[in-house]
Amino acid sequence: MGAGHDTVAAELVRRARERGGDAVVVDVLALLPYGLGGALRHFYRGAVRHAPWAYAALYRLFLRPGAGRRPGGTPLARLAGGRLRDLAERTGADAVVPVFHLGAQLTGHLRARGLLPVPSVVLVIDFAVHRQWLHPGNDLCLCLTEDAAREARRSTGTPASTCGPVVAPEYFADAPGAAGWRGLFDRLGPGRPAVLLSAGAWGVGSRLDATVRLLREDGFLPVVLCGGNERLRRALSGTPGAVALGWVTDMPGLLHAARALVDNAAGQTAVQALAAGLPVVGYRPIPGHGAEGVRRMAALGVSDLAGDETALLGALRRLTVPGPARRERVAAGHALFRDDALTRVTEVADAARAHW
Repeated sequence: MGAGHDTVAAELVRRARERGGDAVVVDVLALLPYGLGGALRHFYRGAVRHAPWAYAALYRLFLRPGAGRRPGGTPLARLAGGRLRDLAERTGADAVVPVFHLGAQLTGHLRARGLLPVPSVVLVIDFAVHRQWLHPGNDLCLCLTEDAAREARRSTGTPASTCGPVVAPEYFADAPGAAGWRGLFDRLGPGRPAVLLSAGAWGVGSRLDATVRLLREDGFLPVVLCGGNERLRRALSGTPGAVALGWVTDMPGLLHAARALVDNAAGQTAVQALAAGLPVVGYRPIPGHGAEGVRRMAALGVSDLAGDETALLGALRRLTVPGPARRERVAAGHALFRDDALTRVTEVADAARAHW
């Protein structure tokens, strides 16, 4: 669902191969029979883009944390069980690492019934740990924060710890492509701080055109990341004093060239911005896990949360100029990146092999 899960999986593969090991990425939706995975992705994308109220209702019903019996994703995930077991056996996997909540339900179900012989380590890539990430059958849950790990332990009764976000190393150092982006911004908006507006891989956002006008009128250069939503890019591309980008392949360079990120989902773009030292302001978040994640980020002190236009402009004025406010936000964001998730996965796999 979106590109964030794929990005994390790809970075884990890179780290494994760098250390002399190997890894295989599989989309759990592709393991579902009867075309269910594609249908599920299509429905979710349509709901988030065109009927956010519907996704908000589904989140409350299926995902929102809390006590009481509610529907879960395990029955759907079980349909992929045979294919995942065959894949793990064929590849000789030492561990399975879900980075998507439906995968966590699948591995938890299989481990609880003794049907998956190797350990499963769930890597929760969201700041908000909703209930579908959590299944007591999994061996370990790795979370972005200690608060999230504590919540996972309380909900499942199984081990959970903190690993911090998984981000590629090029985000932490000034990227070679940053100079080109800065030159572009200087030509398009001389003297205007470039502020990125993230709409995710699917180009989802609430009243992005109004936010673009607001920033432009206050002296910023709004740069909208439209992802794969070509209709959104076309709609915004004619807006004077603004930049509408489609799919960006040089995200490290872009993040290092900008002065702030306005975020609506607390996903991978937000954590990549933190790694790049780019202040993040949450504004008009998408419903469900997006809104909850944006609130959690702000509560941690790694981002600002703007409840209205005045607060958004105030935050951007503080954070786009050198000074203590910007330095504190950048330092708080960098502090999240502590332990290496792959190291923890390897430790669990080694311990399991020692008992064989």
